[in-house]
Amino acid sequence: MRAYIAGIGMHVPERIVTNADLEKMMDTTDEWITERSGIKERHYAKPGEGPSDLALPAAKEALEMAGLKAEDIDLIMFSTVASDYMIPGGGCILNEYLGIPGTPALDIRVQCSGFIYGLAVARGFIESGIYRNILFVAAEVQTVALDLRTEGRDTAVLFGDGAGAVVIRATDDPNRGILTSKLHADGRYARDLMIEAPSTRDNPWLTKEILDQNKHKITMNGRNVFKHAVTNFPAVINEALEALHMDKSEVKLVVTHQANLRISEAVAKRLELPMHDVVFSNIQKYGNTTSASIPIALYEAFKAGRFTIGDTLVLASFGSGFTWGAVVLKW
Repeated sequence: MRAYIAGIGMHVPERIVTNADLEKMMDTTDEWITERSGIKERHYAKPGEGPSDLALPAAKEALEMAGLKAEDIDLIMFSTVASDYMIPGGGCILNEYLGIPGTPALDIRVQCSGFIYGLAVARGFIESGIYRNILFVAAEVQTVALDLRTEGRDTAVLFGDGAGAVVIRATDDPNRGILTSKLHADGRYARDLMIEAPSTRDNPWLTKEILDQNKHKITMNGRNVFKHAVTNFPAVINEALEALHMDKSEVKLVVTHQANLRISEAVAKRLELPMHDVVFSNIQKYGNTTSASIPIALYEAFKAGRFTIGDTLVLASFGSGFTWGAVVLKW
C-alpha cells in the first residue's frame, strides 16, 4: 500500500496586516520588508484564537475533498510550534472539535519542518497497515510571540498565522502516493532560531524578569539561517530525487517552506529550475506560517491548476532545530 493525499484544505485568520500597518508599529518600510523577504502582507489571529481554531475549517475542507467524515479518521496528526495550551497538544483539542472521542491524536513539534516530518510519519503508519485514513493538520498562531517593536523588526515582519490540512489515505494505485522522504536535523544550531521561554530550565518557568528580557519572543540569527537554508534545501531535494533515480525534469512542481522569497529564489537558482514555472511561492500574501506554509502553498497551487493527478511533486522544508527534509510524491 502507498500513502497518498486524498484531500487538502486551508484557513487563515480574517485580519490582514500589511507592510504599511507594520510601519506604524516600528521603524520599517514596505520597501525594506519587500526587498529582504518578498512579503507584502500576512494574517494575524484575533485574541483568543488558537491553532486548533484555525485547524478546524482547514480539516473540514480536506475531509470534504477526500469524501470522508470525521468518524472515518483513524488518526489525527497535528503539527504546531505552540499548541493552544502548554498541555495538552492541539491534536486532542481538534479531536474534541471534530466530535470523534477515542480517535488517537499525535502532535509533531519540529517547527518549520513539521509538515515534511509528518508526511513521513503518516506514510509509515499507512504502509505498515496500522492506519488507513489519517487527518494531518499544520496550524500556527505565532504572532503572539513576535516583538512588534523596532528592536524585533528583523524577525517580526516575517511571520503570520494560518493552517493547512491534508487527508492521507491508503491506496494500491501505483501512480499515486508518497514515493520517498528524507529527513535531517543538526542541533548545533538550535539556538539560532528559538523562543527561549517559558522553559523548564527555569523554576518558576515564567517571571517578570523573563518577560522584561523578552525571552518569550521569537529570536533568529537570520544570516546563519539563510546560509544553511540555501545549502540544505537543494541538497535534500537532490538526495530525495537520487534515491528514486529520478531526474528533476520529471518534477512538475517544487513547493518549499515559505520562509523568505530570497531563499526560494536562491534554491531555484542552485537547482537550475525556473522560479515561476516550477518553484511555487505565495509568501507575499501570508509571510512565514512555519509548518503550515507548505500545505497552504500546496492548496493554492492545486486550486490554481499547477498540477493534477499523477504529477510528481517535491516538497521541502528547512527551519528551527535546525531541521530539514524533502518528500517526493505523485499526486
